[in-house]
Amino acid sequence: MIEKAEIMDGNSINRAINRIAHEIIERNQGVEGLALIGIQRRGVPLAEMIAERIAEIERESLPVGVLDITFYRDDLTLLSDHPVVNDTVIDFSITGKKIVLVDDVMFTGRTTRAAIEAIMDLGRPKLVQLAVLIDRGHRELPFKADYVGKNVPTSRTELVNVRLRGIDGIDQVTISDMDRDA
Repeated sequence: MIEKAEIMDGNSINRAINRIAHEIIERNQGVEGLALIGIQRRGVPLAEMIAERIAEIERESLPVGVLDITFYRDDLTLLSDHPVVNDTVIDFSITGKKIVLVDDVMFTGRTTRAAIEAIMDLGRPKLVQLAVLIDRGHRELPFKADYVGKNVPTSRTELVNVRLRGIDGIDQVTISDMDRDA
């Protein structure tokens, strides 16, 4: 995989997180009844980053959950004979809460569909919103993120690579071409 361009560095990711946090507070008229749920894998540290920023602004901590959507995916049989299952850790009731799902990249909308299905199996939230760091287009399902760090027009043959310090040791978003030999 050869990376073509860096589209976000640590500073621009930080600014996007700051903007998303402010937009969440504004749209929800504060933080009462609000909770963030990060979609495994890189949605989790993003949700934690947004929650930290909201706590700095509002002086109130929000519950943050971790959601694994592996068994809700419609392409599970295409992934692997033995898919990697991560933990779902949501130690608060989602019923009646305003839930903000957080993911790194929005593409076809299939991850969002799976996440909403998984959330509905856990309770009935008051509402569900979606925050993504990158929206790259190419929707196959009718979903739109409520909060977007950056819109990045891509071709279907390109990959958006999100790296976050907590997982990868660096905050960075790049674009690369798909490895046609893979």
